[in-house]
Amino acid sequence: MPAGGLVPTGVAKERAELYQGRVTLYVVIACIVAAVGGSIFGYDIGISGGVTSMDGFLREFFHSVYISKQHAHENNYCKYDNQGLAAFTSSLYFAGLVASLVASPITRKYGRRTSIICGGFSFLVGATVNAAAQNLAMLLFGRIMLGVGIGFGNQAVPLYLSEMAPTHLRGALNMMFQLATTLGIFTANMVNYGTQKLEPWGWRLSLGLAAIPATLMTVGGCLLPETPNSLIEMGSKERGRKVLERIRGTDKVDAEFEDMLDASELANSIKHPFRNILKKRNRPQLVMAICMPTFQILTGINSILFYAPVLFQSMGFGGNASLYSSAVTGAVLAGSTFISIAAVDRLGRRVLLISGGIQMIICQVIVAIILGVKFGDNQELSKGYSILVVVVICLFVLAFGWSWGPLGWTVPSEIFPLEIRSAGQSITVAVNLLFTFIIAQCFLAMLCHFKFGIFLFFASWITVMTVFVYFFLPETKGVPIEEIIFLWRKHWFWKRIIPEYPEVDDNHNV
Repeated sequence: MPAGGLVPTGVAKERAELYQGRVTLYVVIACIVAAVGGSIFGYDIGISGGVTSMDGFLREFFHSVYISKQHAHENNYCKYDNQGLAAFTSSLYFAGLVASLVASPITRKYGRRTSIICGGFSFLVGATVNAAAQNLAMLLFGRIMLGVGIGFGNQAVPLYLSEMAPTHLRGALNMMFQLATTLGIFTANMVNYGTQKLEPWGWRLSLGLAAIPATLMTVGGCLLPETPNSLIEMGSKERGRKVLERIRGTDKVDAEFEDMLDASELANSIKHPFRNILKKRNRPQLVMAICMPTFQILTGINSILFYAPVLFQSMGFGGNASLYSSAVTGAVLAGSTFISIAAVDRLGRRVLLISGGIQMIICQVIVAIILGVKFGDNQELSKGYSILVVVVICLFVLAFGWSWGPLGWTVPSEIFPLEIRSAGQSITVAVNLLFTFIIAQCFLAMLCHFKFGIFLFFASWITVMTVFVYFFLPETKGVPIEEIIFLWRKHWFWKRIIPEYPEVDDNHNV
């Protein structure tokens, strides 16, 4: 507790108009290098679906799926329904869930860079083991190591980007993570398109090339500066100020530095961030940490990206055509992120989330109608309808790419006060990976049983999340990261829940 018996209260007043500085080349390079962490996440999402539709991979590890694939005419929707195959994809996300919770105290105590380096190294080990896998046990161990890498990377990288970015460009620079993720997905789709011709070992090359972004992330993490917020939280105030002056390109950083000192004082008075995040004053942030990643996955995007080749093959596309179609969706996703980067700090978060939600609902319903009317157990879609399905799915991916894709990570990473920021991001990542795991494990069975109704299932969730954003998410555009607490106190709903002053226990701890 600070001298004089006073309880630290965090950022005491709004100083946003006093912030100075510009976008420096130094901060842009740091954000680009850090964002490479997103590419390992994206590469894995893109590579998994392609590899699980390759005959050489299925013959070696999932022979029963390979056999049923040869009898595709029996049931279009169910030919890939195999829990072992689903476990190959989903085991990574369960490991990532656990790792993200372990990463929180490491990120808080040793800094954002340390977690980025740990994530890169774990992913490098996983990629190497997967490429050399001789049996299912090796394959799953490699997936688990990849999961550990993703857990650490997804926990630290969005925090790093939010803390390094200047206020007026925080949204755009934070989206470097999503841009790297989408470019990773697109790269993976291109790799799969090439390696599926290299029977029977092409899948090894696909999995092994994940070592490239992992190496970049590990080396980049060693070269990056630590964020000023993290340095101050760890007690290195002078170093923190020097880094802040360097990334802002000016020595007139008193207002921003004071906000960081206030936030750090409160952060260091709190010994149990996970317990603290449950307090009433942090209720809106906790709700967002749970709802935003949950909703992001319940758009159905991961199902489409994981299993795009499988999905398109189920619809009657040939093997090559299905990989090509999924490569197109990957390219659309990467391109749409640039729309979001250009618009997020002009139009704001809410406009993008709501407009993207409406477009996604329309697209899911159209695909469901086409498949329901024109596609059955023993049918293939005509060429015209197949093209229409791909176009509509691309429009869906386009809407996701400018809305819930980047903002599902950006919003949670910018709303937490410093004292619970690492814990809050861990909850965001853990929830994201939990639902990714559930959907990855269940999607093939859901596709088998729901058939075209799977798209209506996701459309109904997008309706819920769009309404949620309209009523409960305040606009964070242009608000300094250490002053977002004031938004909740002004919001029509959350101001009824947040106490006017911080709760203090009997020992005068916040």
